[in-house]
Amino acid sequence: MSATKAPHVVLLAGPGAGHVLPMAEFARRLAKNHGFTATIITHSSLSSPTQMYASVLASLPASVTTAALPAVPLDDLPADARVETRMLTVVTRGLPNLRALLAELVRQRGHDVVAFLADMFCAQAFPLAADLGVPPYILFLSNLVLLSLMLHLPELDGATTCEYRDLLEPLRLPGCVPLRGADILDTIQDRSNPAYALMVEAARHFVLAHGFVVNTFDGMEHDTIAAFQELLDKGVYPPVYPVGPFVRPCSDDAAAQHGCLRWLDDQPDGSVLYVCFGSGGMLSVEQTAELAAGLEACGHRFLWVMQFPRDKDSSAAYLDTAGNSDNDPLSFLPEGFNERTKGVGLCVPKWAPQVEVLHHRAVGGFLSHCGWNSTLEAVDAGVPMVAWPLFAEQRMNAVMLAERGGMALRPASGKDGRWVVRSEEVAVVARELMAGEKGKAARKKATDMQKVAAEALTLEGPSRMALAAIVNKWKGAHGGAGKEPSSLLLRAMAPVHAQAHAPHMVVLTSPGAGHIVPVAEFAARLAAHHGVTATVVTFTNLSSPKHSSPLATLPPGVSVAKLRR
Repeated sequence: MSATKAPHVVLLAGPGAGHVLPMAEFARRLAKNHGFTATIITHSSLSSPTQMYASVLASLPASVTTAALPAVPLDDLPADARVETRMLTVVTRGLPNLRALLAELVRQRGHDVVAFLADMFCAQAFPLAADLGVPPYILFLSNLVLLSLMLHLPELDGATTCEYRDLLEPLRLPGCVPLRGADILDTIQDRSNPAYALMVEAARHFVLAHGFVVNTFDGMEHDTIAAFQELLDKGVYPPVYPVGPFVRPCSDDAAAQHGCLRWLDDQPDGSVLYVCFGSGGMLSVEQTAELAAGLEACGHRFLWVMQFPRDKDSSAAYLDTAGNSDNDPLSFLPEGFNERTKGVGLCVPKWAPQVEVLHHRAVGGFLSHCGWNSTLEAVDAGVPMVAWPLFAEQRMNAVMLAERGGMALRPASGKDGRWVVRSEEVAVVARELMAGEKGKAARKKATDMQKVAAEALTLEGPSRMALAAIVNKWKGAHGGAGKEPSSLLLRAMAPVHAQAHAPHMVVLTSPGAGHIVPVAEFAARLAAHHGVTATVVTFTNLSSPKHSSPLATLPPGVSVAKLRR
């Protein structure tokens, strides 16, 4: 295959619109600004495209194509299986179809395929890309605090026995705001749940990545980025490329079509509190009633995007597993609520064009679940927040926004997410954000962060420079180098240190490629980054010719010895 064609990247999205949309924006930037072509692979299982999901994919340039993996059976999973269990199961069961699709893409495009970027829920696909000679990366669509937690998770799993919410001391990850145990990722708060083991296993694949392309920016996580760079310099982690924020531009089409924007046109500047818990966040019936009463009592205008209430699983709507897609969530409002708030509030069922809403001049605050996409959209619009996390990493995000960023307030009674926030507290925090001194300070922080985010994407901005770094790396691999085994890529990335009097390590592998390949990679990193020489000892028994490929490409300083039968 000739290398005269554009470099091509393959992106594997996790199930759910919240994973597809920012990945689509990243692909759009690669195509528009750097001349790349791309294929975005989605999962048919658990994906019911929302209005915005479908329109964004349809609006991608011709150089960005999409492919959907066939649905896989999930009827053997318990009815109460966590969202993360469903997502990871979909990815695992879809690997055979993914293997065939990747092989066909590589066959068609050859050396033009320079990188495979997987969502954080899809890292188990890395060996498939590696087998085809395509270097794998994680396109991490949340923040570096969560990435740091995932990288530390296997170690935490082995070092602790209690539930993380019961930790006596805050978790202090390098460069991150200290996290109370109760604020750590919701998915891993129950070790007995199958989702916990699946997440730990997924985290073990992270270190196989050649780098992390992250939807964040320096002004948002400066200390954490610095900590990652220090760990990279020590050879602990692969490089991190903070290239965010990924926020789609406002659409004139959405503005012309949705009635809530016309309603906002009639409201005074900065007067409306926008209330939305994302496409998947659900409140209980009781909490819905308390929120309604609090909004009614707060005395401020509001626009509330409602999901169908759900008493047990606040994430049930994320993958449309609630079974209520045809019902009207507005029917759960308190009797007479719409009449009493007419002219002051507007309730919208299920969905609103959030980017356009946040950028509307009438919106002065955002009561949010703190999903990372929503957080970055608020930053992009310069809108302060009330942080009301529900599930996933949202409590971690809330801590970062309130305690480090200063652009969010939190209801005092709901900080652990374990009980109902009463209407009185809703009214208090809404008033404070919209008209109080703390709200004024949060608005100033949000405006400042908006400017920093915009500067990050300018020609000389840190996010633009980080994207240029990874793009140049991929372009340098275009035409054949990108097809070489990962050990050769490591040699290209870092100088091979002089081997005179170098420390030497002997590594004995178990039989089988699954043991030999990562050991070879580890030895290559020792040689490339730390000047350590090594001997990899393998067994002749149970070995097949395919095992020799990673061993044949090891860098100088790493030798191989085979134990005879």
